[in-house]
Amino acid sequence: MLRIYQRLYDCHGPQHWWPGDGPFEIMVGAVLTQNTAWSNVERAIGNLKAAGVLAPRALATMPAARLARLLKPAGYFNVKTRRLQNFCRWYGEQGGYESLKHWPTRRLRHALLSVNGVGHETADDMLLYAFERPVFVIDAYTRRLFSRLGLADGDLAYDALRGMVEAALEAELSRGGRGGRPPGRRRLVSLYNEYHALIVAHGKDVCRPRPRCADCCLADLCPAGTVDQP
Repeated sequence: MLRIYQRLYDCHGPQHWWPGDGPFEIMVGAVLTQNTAWSNVERAIGNLKAAGVLAPRALATMPAARLARLLKPAGYFNVKTRRLQNFCRWYGEQGGYESLKHWPTRRLRHALLSVNGVGHETADDMLLYAFERPVFVIDAYTRRLFSRLGLADGDLAYDALRGMVEAALEAELSRGGRGGRPPGRRRLVSLYNEYHALIVAHGKDVCRPRPRCADCCLADLCPAGTVDQP
């Protein structure tokens, strides 16, 4: 797992994720990025900033029709309006970031998943990138890559695959550490952050549904590859 990470890092370079000015904007982006490209999310967030409403209370209380117009670039704007307002109402009721940042990860994840419209991937995006918790995000790119590399069944349930990836990475880091000590939280957060971003970059550019195996830095490790190795 760490060799794959290093290959991806050497190929694509640091990704500097997640783009956003502060934790709340990151969380808004996590809701809006469902089923759309990030460039569309940036346009929608730009609309919210220009209208002066990129704040929990403003988003939770504004007329849904107006918010939908602002979110139109992100696609599925009526659905995302409901989801974003659901999240913002919940977020405000819990006391916002200053309260939530003190919650244990398990409790916070369970609470995020209780919000209508926040699924596993969205919750884990928030946990990793906004709250800096050591939670590996599983998305379609992750499933595709690890399945093709023969490391995981792409049809595994979300939490099963997440747990498998986290356990494998923590074990490798422990073996490479002094005295076999487990890695600290900060190191895991940094690794999970960059690893997920690199997988997305690789999945968009190289390991596509129709893969560009000739350009893949992992081709010699991939049993599903279509390029003959020397």
